[in-house]
Amino acid sequence: MSNATTSNSPVALNTEPNKTVHKSKSLWSHAFSTLSRDPWALTSLIIVGIYALTALLSALGFVAADWAAEVGPSYAAPSLDHWFGLDIFGRSVLAKTIKGTEVAMSVGLVAGLISMVIGVTLGALAGYFGGKVDEVIVWFYTTFSSIPYIILIVAISFIRGEKGLMTVFLALGLTGWVTLCRLIRAEVIRHKNREYVHAAAAIGGGDFRKLFIHILPNVMHIVIINFSLQFQVAIKSEVILSYLGLGVQGRPSWGTMIDDAKLELAREVWWQLGAATLAMMIVVLALNLLGDALRDALDPKLKGK
Repeated sequence: MSNATTSNSPVALNTEPNKTVHKSKSLWSHAFSTLSRDPWALTSLIIVGIYALTALLSALGFVAADWAAEVGPSYAAPSLDHWFGLDIFGRSVLAKTIKGTEVAMSVGLVAGLISMVIGVTLGALAGYFGGKVDEVIVWFYTTFSSIPYIILIVAISFIRGEKGLMTVFLALGLTGWVTLCRLIRAEVIRHKNREYVHAAAAIGGGDFRKLFIHILPNVMHIVIINFSLQFQVAIKSEVILSYLGLGVQGRPSWGTMIDDAKLELAREVWWQLGAATLAMMIVVLALNLLGDALRDALDPKLKGK
């Protein structure tokens, strides 16, 4: 009898990780089904996709490559030839807005990825190992979160000896990971003592396998939701930094366009300000709606509602 129990025990234990995998697949299937039935989520996804495609085509030089060319008289009003009018130098405001889209989407993507990698890695290590590792990481992100990102971007500018897009990437990426780190740490602490993790250990799984193969896939919904939120936060932060003269240099950005347009309103020239704010408002609104839809679809606590 004892031999039969011993031989059956590993089989019973081995089924627990599989159950978790099936549960995770069920969660993702439910999420895709929920998103496909949400017209606002689909519309937002299409808008974000259009912005991403526009940014890619701009980066490859297929659109707005000649944004700096003079195409008409100074401050020409919007027309059928130039939908968003011309600026003081006779340059197309539409072309500048498209180049600003390239900057905004690249900042959102790169800064979001940097913060995601740092936040997930440190949060997972702190939550899983605890003890001194947890204390050091908690102290680190508590200290880091107290540094305003504007001060950090100035410091990085001095260290690199220049302002520009790479400085914005680093500053926003290095300041945007704290919230995700806290969330991942809390979730890993909650998951690490569950049965499926003990089952994985019983069949010979090491710390790396338990953490990155079994635990992290079960908290990826938090990572995706946070990334969508961080994406739009990075876009707004880049606009603010460029408006203050701390961001992108030598190329159009929505922030520099707004800065250039602040003195144009007295001359009733509104189209550069309107184009930049409209472009930013649409993508930020779409990202907010998409983030809310992802949270509703991916949060297991809301699954049955």
